[in-house]
Amino acid sequence: MKAAVLHAPGDIRVEQVPVPEPGPDEALVRVAACGVCGSDIARMLHPGVAYHFPIICGHEFSGHVVRLGARLAATGRVREGDLVTVPPLIPCRECAPCSQGHFSLCKNYGYFGSRRDGAYAQYVTVPDGNLMVLPAGLDPRAAAMLDPAAIALHALWRTKMRGGRRVAVVGAGPIGLFAVQWARLAGAAEVLVIELNEQKAAMAAEAGATHTATGAQAAADLVGEGYDVVIESAGVPATVDQAVALAGRHGEAVFIGIPHDPVVLPESTFSSFLRREVTLHGAWNSFSAPFPGEEWRVAARALASGELAWKFMITHELGLDALPQTMAGLGERSIFSSKVLFLPNEE
Repeated sequence: MKAAVLHAPGDIRVEQVPVPEPGPDEALVRVAACGVCGSDIARMLHPGVAYHFPIICGHEFSGHVVRLGARLAATGRVREGDLVTVPPLIPCRECAPCSQGHFSLCKNYGYFGSRRDGAYAQYVTVPDGNLMVLPAGLDPRAAAMLDPAAIALHALWRTKMRGGRRVAVVGAGPIGLFAVQWARLAGAAEVLVIELNEQKAAMAAEAGATHTATGAQAAADLVGEGYDVVIESAGVPATVDQAVALAGRHGEAVFIGIPHDPVVLPESTFSSFLRREVTLHGAWNSFSAPFPGEEWRVAARALASGELAWKFMITHELGLDALPQTMAGLGERSIFSSKVLFLPNEE
């Protein structure tokens, strides 16, 4: 099969590798679509991020079951031909957080595309517990976007979000765009999106943002007494500072983005955070009990029903041969993108 194999940071080779064999409790999945996450860009281009080499990255994916291991076939739970999405974290199911249903906090997890081979390939093997069967009529591209949709919902559920709240979203990548939609579905009276890229800001308006700001001054003019809920999805030190500063009295800020540089809060931001008694939340992945969690099941229903829009986010649909050049362009920011999808079997 064809796969994009990472041999070293920046050394991505599209090559022929053996089709993996499913174990007794696994399925062989023919990949329909695999999205690019910001973590993929860092892992494939920057030293010190990948766990080992060589590895096939890619963890936001969907596909169709083509072969079942013997024990999995005997259960009848999954059938050949089923459309599945794959929650990328593989919990150990033995540590204390797993026993409490907090799978996002698992101490000994596996992960597609980072700790085991992922889906920038034509086929991938998937354990029984990570096969989420979806309605056959759902577009496989939508199914591949369940991960960012669930991450955004998980973050919002970390807060005490209620109807009528003022919400600010920092960053309008796919997670931020889904966060806008979840906030509106939850009854937010106002959703501000702060995004420097004007094209992404326009996407935020399409997602349902009531206001967008592409500069610090424009954002400052809209803040007023601050926001009840702030969702930070950009993951850079400046936006972390901005998210904390945006929260109003007894407001909440939840952080999804992963900074790769030190984060320092200026004295004025820290003082405001204290005086306003702001609550800061971390949000890691998207999982709860029963695995993969209500976040995934609610998101799947919302995508299938059309409550969540997703097509407008897709800026690229490419074959695997384009992956090395595309990933380099994303790292250099020479390619504008919201959601890039690779379609390994449609070349």
